[in-house]
Amino acid sequence: MSDKNDVENQNEKPSPKININDPQSPYYLCSSDNPGNIINPITLTGDNYANWSQVVTNALRSNNKLVFVNGSLAKPKEDTPEGHAWDKCNSMVIAWLYNIIDKSLHGSVAYAETTIELWSDLKECYSQGNEIRIHQLKQEITC
Repeated sequence: MSDKNDVENQNEKPSPKININDPQSPYYLCSSDNPGNIINPITLTGDNYANWSQVVTNALRSNNKLVFVNGSLAKPKEDTPEGHAWDKCNSMVIAWLYNIIDKSLHGSVAYAETTIELWSDLKECYSQGNEIRIHQLKQEITC
């Protein structure tokens, strides 16, 4: 019986090891990281998406969390240490993003379960390809 278990254990691929204590790891959260953190001073109001997204991208990159927003770190299997660490960081980044989105816009992203889903929803709703035209209209209204 033990021979069979030994063979089965040899055939199992070991899951990649993560080090949540390595500051270079996307799974790393320092003791001061919490869901109430404000990661940038600009709040998304709907019409400032381009500026907001650039500032947020830099803030997430500085915390090694941009991989959750751009999808370059795929979600591991759920019942693994990696899956747990991914879920924890994903939830943290979602909380950070909610903190810098105007409360009136929360309904448009309330049901996003992943940061990439939330980020994509925001981009789809609020990135405008006609910012020049908006500026022109605002200028005409002012005059």
